[in-house]
Amino acid sequence: MSDKFKIYSSLPELEKEVLEFWKSNDTFQKSILTKEGCPSFTFYEGPPTANGMPGIHHVISRTIKDLVCRYKTMSGFQVFRKAGWDTQGLPVEIEVEKTLGIKTKSEIENFGVIKFNDACKESIFKYLDKWKELTERMGYWIDLDDAYATYHNEYIESVWWALKNFFDAGLIYKGYKILPFCPICESSLSAHEVAQGYQDLKDPSVFVKFKITDGEFVGSDFLVWTTTPWTLPSNAALAVNPDIDYVKLSASNNENFILAKSRLEIISGEYKIEKEFKGSELEFIKYEPLFPYFNDQPNAFFVTLGLFVTTEDGTGIVHIAPAFGEDDYQTGLSYNLPVLQAVGRDGKFIPEIEKYSGKNFKEADKEIIDDLKLNGRLYRKEMFVHSYPHCWRHKVPLMYYATDSWFIRTTDYKDKMVSVNKEINWHPPEYGTGRFGNWLEENRDWALSRNRFWGTPLPIWFYKDNDGKEVYECIGSYEELKRKAKNYNEVYSDLEEFDVHKPFIDELILISETGEEMHRVEEVIDCWFDSGSMPFAQHHYPFENQELFKKSYPSDFIAEGLDQTRGWFYSLHAIGTFLFDKMAYKNLIVNGMILDKNGKKMSKSLGNAVDPFEMITKYGADVLRFYLIYSSPEGKSKLFNETEIVEVKNKFFDTLINTFRFYVIYSELTGFSYNSKETVPVNKRSGIDRWILSKMTSTEKEYFQLMDGYDITKASRVIFNFTIDELSNWYVRRNRKRFRNPIDDADMASAYQTLFEVLNRLLKLAAPFAPFISDKIFMELNNNDTSIHLSEFCKSENYIDSELELQMNYAQQIVYLVRAVRVKNNLKTRQPLRQIIIPVTDKRETEAIRKVEDIILEEVNVKELKIIEGDSDIIIKKAKPDFKSIGPKFGKEVKKVQEIIRGLSSNEISMLEKGNEILKDNFKITMDDIEILTEQIEGWIVETDGRTTIALDTKLDDELINEGFVREIINRIQTYRKTNNFDVNDSIDITYFASNKLSGIIKDHIDTLRKELIANQIEEGNSNNGLPTYKTDINGELVEFLITKQSK
Repeated sequence: MSDKFKIYSSLPELEKEVLEFWKSNDTFQKSILTKEGCPSFTFYEGPPTANGMPGIHHVISRTIKDLVCRYKTMSGFQVFRKAGWDTQGLPVEIEVEKTLGIKTKSEIENFGVIKFNDACKESIFKYLDKWKELTERMGYWIDLDDAYATYHNEYIESVWWALKNFFDAGLIYKGYKILPFCPICESSLSAHEVAQGYQDLKDPSVFVKFKITDGEFVGSDFLVWTTTPWTLPSNAALAVNPDIDYVKLSASNNENFILAKSRLEIISGEYKIEKEFKGSELEFIKYEPLFPYFNDQPNAFFVTLGLFVTTEDGTGIVHIAPAFGEDDYQTGLSYNLPVLQAVGRDGKFIPEIEKYSGKNFKEADKEIIDDLKLNGRLYRKEMFVHSYPHCWRHKVPLMYYATDSWFIRTTDYKDKMVSVNKEINWHPPEYGTGRFGNWLEENRDWALSRNRFWGTPLPIWFYKDNDGKEVYECIGSYEELKRKAKNYNEVYSDLEEFDVHKPFIDELILISETGEEMHRVEEVIDCWFDSGSMPFAQHHYPFENQELFKKSYPSDFIAEGLDQTRGWFYSLHAIGTFLFDKMAYKNLIVNGMILDKNGKKMSKSLGNAVDPFEMITKYGADVLRFYLIYSSPEGKSKLFNETEIVEVKNKFFDTLINTFRFYVIYSELTGFSYNSKETVPVNKRSGIDRWILSKMTSTEKEYFQLMDGYDITKASRVIFNFTIDELSNWYVRRNRKRFRNPIDDADMASAYQTLFEVLNRLLKLAAPFAPFISDKIFMELNNNDTSIHLSEFCKSENYIDSELELQMNYAQQIVYLVRAVRVKNNLKTRQPLRQIIIPVTDKRETEAIRKVEDIILEEVNVKELKIIEGDSDIIIKKAKPDFKSIGPKFGKEVKKVQEIIRGLSSNEISMLEKGNEILKDNFKITMDDIEILTEQIEGWIVETDGRTTIALDTKLDDELINEGFVREIINRIQTYRKTNNFDVNDSIDITYFASNKLSGIIKDHIDTLRKELIANQIEEGNSNNGLPTYKTDINGELVEFLITKQSK
């Protein structure tokens, strides 16, 4: 028998065995094919990038996807699961750059675009084997053999079709804007990309003096504040708010400054205000540039007006660099300012800026500040920490940079996106209404293009008309491309197959409708547009599979991490809302980030990253999966802690396995074999059997409601709590003797059939979360090789008996409260007590408790239970005000309410316990407003948990004390049997060596001891004849037992 359960001692080894079974039986495919003709449930896989190693965060998102799809399959749906890979864009390019030792965009061009893109293509599946290994090993069922890849020609053609739809609707345009710009990528980023890359940064903020050169304030300085000193060499103007009050003052060091009146706090030392005026009076006043590099620029270096200038911080005067800020750029347009760019696209100062030439824009801050100080232009410098956007891939600070780019005018249909989002079932819901909803409300046009190499080419060609204006056409299919291309055969003649990527596509010359030669724009597109196109592009829609796409759109379910709120979730939503005028997904689960146990972000450099393969090898995939879902709500950040993984294994998995082991061992001992055709009707079974079946059904009902609502964490906890609290700690524990020695055949059948049925149903609930162990136990329990994942839930409420559950709930409440009292007051569990008194509030409660009275007395080891209605001399209740409730509720009247609560009578407290309200002195008091206290009487312990109150008689007489000794003896010898690997039905002989007192107790209770210990004989000995004995102390009495197993 021990060999049979050996595999359960190593869950990782058990899982490998199950994996082999799934492979050899093609179980995943069967789970789909057997549902032919059933309702379909559509799932979209968010494509990961396979040129990087999978991490622990991929395990949680893939667990969520897998368990929902398994649940829906077992609920009767056909669930196709197509894998996908994100294979283009910066994520791929960056890894190749690292491999090749390339650091700049120009180095790529020198290396050769063909060679670079070939390297990208080779790189995209660098870690594919590891991804497949993790996918298989963690039990994530998805079709890897028919995966879509965003670089495939068919996929890109569908993306082109989508882009042409946007273009033809007038929603794609070329604009010159200030955009977040990565100096390493040398490319702009979209707003949703920027949202993913914020990091804390320590930066300087400086107060700078600009010397006034004309007007009445000559000889004074404008005092200007900036947090980007690196932009000062590109300064073209200053800005003030026309409606704000400004002052000219003389400071104690003979300096004269102009600044906002409300910002005088920044001035050090004494000062005198000489004049006050509105900002509008400062317009066009000229000043001297801080640096000499652009001195000869016309129409620059004067004061402008801007309502965006505030006095929340700084001086109320800001410096304007139109090349590096949106407000600056708009001001430049209004005043026809030059766009001065001292920093190039690579983030380095250009050669013309000799002093800082070649220096990174952020690294130059210190030297610029030093020069300002040297030239007497620095008033004050401070350092501050702020959240600053970084490139989400290169992890370097972004700069806001004036550049031309292609955009999708998503602001045109923003309201539609907002409206459609309200129809989506977000879990947790606050992400849909808050984080994502706010993002949509503040929507900006999508910066679509990237000045990069490995990506979907933007399918726009152009020519210049007679006025020099660029005229654009967008291509929406390869057929259109071939038809319009002048030199298609020449470009692709030497290639084995058509490659739509750069540089080949750039060589194609197209002929416009008017006969003009057209060349492609140089940009590729944002890879988020690629991934957001997967609902249709994975099927090469609309070029084929039209019916398949229509049946699978929108998706019933998607799931990814919190970082995708403004990534894939947004791109799916933005594309789907425009193209199909409806949502792209109906339901989604957003999982939080995984941090280390101290709340720090995981990284290899910090040494706190978790290897998912190591965790699975150590604990098994089931334990890891269950822990990640159970330990905290899926939308919250998760503090990864191995100690908690061990707890989940010990509490849930060991309990589940031990319950199954218990069933197998005892059913083999009694010769029971389950036969579905010969079951005892439920209404003929014992009360506790009917209770566990009812409780199982109620648990299923709650589980199904939670799972259908995508509340997977609560669903996992429902399984966890039922397994431990109801099944193991209550039903199995209370029925151990019954399983070993049933009253008769009918009782045996009732008990074993009930446990068999409950285990089967419980395993089905656990299967989506822990697919391996549930399948293994399920097949062994049913003695066949039909996978649990090919079975379906039975969603019936026939077995629910609310009254029976209420009765047992009362029993459990009372038992747990008495046990807590015993622990708190150091009263041994095995020491019988005389009586317990329970006050009740109504007859229904009295009747319910009476029906479970025997269970309560047996559980708490008490002889008698008394129920009282109303007051008692023993149980005296008093009320204490709960200030957390009454403070906010009653405000200034709280003192009056406090006195009222302290004066409540026992009857009034009882009314509150029943859920009623009481009105005293015009104040409405509820149970939430009070805490119930009990007074103690000698020989009794009174305790309440807010719902139930008990009084426990702690006085002991000789009879009770002696019975306590007997229970301790039984416990010690049973522990000895277990420790020494006796079988549960082994009969033993016991010889004891004890004091006269203990010997007398044993003799008085000899029959009880023989029955409980399966002892053939129990006798007092004179000598152990040198044989080893079991020595122990029982309540201060030393005793030795010589225990021998009878031969069979």
